[in-house]
Amino acid sequence: MLSTALPSSPARRPAPGWAGRCVSACALALAAASVALPACAAEPPATLATVPVEASRAGAGLAFDGVVEAVRQAVVSAQVAGAVVQLSVKAGDRVSAGQVLMRLDARAAEQGAAASDAQVQAARAQLQLATQELARQRQLFAQRFISQAALDQAESAFKATQAQVNAQLAQAAGARTQSSLHTVRAPFAGVVTDVPVSLGDMALPGRALLTVYDPSALRVVAAVPQTAATGLAPGFLPRLEFPGAPAALQALQATRAQLLPAIDPGTHTVLLRADLPAGAAARVPGLVPGLAARLWLPTPAGNAAASAALSVPASAVVRRAELNAVYVLKADGQPLLRQVRLGRRQGERVEVLSGLSAGERVVIDAQAATRSPAPSLSPSPAPAQR
Repeated sequence: MLSTALPSSPARRPAPGWAGRCVSACALALAAASVALPACAAEPPATLATVPVEASRAGAGLAFDGVVEAVRQAVVSAQVAGAVVQLSVKAGDRVSAGQVLMRLDARAAEQGAAASDAQVQAARAQLQLATQELARQRQLFAQRFISQAALDQAESAFKATQAQVNAQLAQAAGARTQSSLHTVRAPFAGVVTDVPVSLGDMALPGRALLTVYDPSALRVVAAVPQTAATGLAPGFLPRLEFPGAPAALQALQATRAQLLPAIDPGTHTVLLRADLPAGAAARVPGLVPGLAARLWLPTPAGNAAASAALSVPASAVVRRAELNAVYVLKADGQPLLRQVRLGRRQGERVEVLSGLSAGERVVIDAQAATRSPAPSLSPSPAPAQR
């Protein structure tokens, strides 16, 4: 037999499977990453400008939250029952003293007043007849035609008729007064703040119909701890602030202060009333009852530790919803976010009530600190000494 030897072919390598392809891809990715990493590495942050937390005795004091209220405010209620048939004002309207605000259905009351007037006319006619009868009886008695008893009887009838006339007059006046109660008038000049009724509603005695306050006289009311109230000097005048209000409302001086002579046994606080300058609501828009206010009292004498107020630049404050914080520079140069409680603002500086200590350094530009790597929120230290 003739045999033919076939040339030996080179050994074949098995085709790379799924695992081989994954290894190759991973190797390529690692190689690419090793080249790209130096280009993407974060550069060291630039030096952050900082300032120390300053402690100043100027303008220091104790702050208490309060609210604006009107010295004169009236809730006008119904004195009689009746449907509202006329409503002349709405919330926000200015009214003058005695102006008609609304009318109630007074038809039944007016008819009763008319009946009383008719009874007065009838009683007066009886009085006129009794007067004439008494005059005739006196003439007859002078001529000795009647006895003393007959004259006394005529005088008694005259007095009874006169008393009946007076009673009818009083009853008619009461009916007219009852009828006038269906017309609701402004007790004083002011502004209408609330009208809880509408046309057609039924007004009942004691039901509130509207609320009016006098904008010419406003005051701030705050609850002050009794320990702070007992250290106040006679004749003190607190400073008043209105957070979030226009610049003209940022600082006002009270014209009069009054501590109520009673202490709340539950909270051990005293109500302090501080009157605003006359006509402040007319000069400054937005000053209305219910506005949040802050009342500043002088620091009690001898409390040197509490008389220093801490402040930071306004640009250093980070505001996120309800969070107020600043970036404090750590010893290693990294910014640390710390929550603070803020007080009043004076120019470009903001007072810090708690969260910082004097001498700590805070970042001036909060936006620049935000771009620093991994800023963390630290717990606030002990409250700042005031």
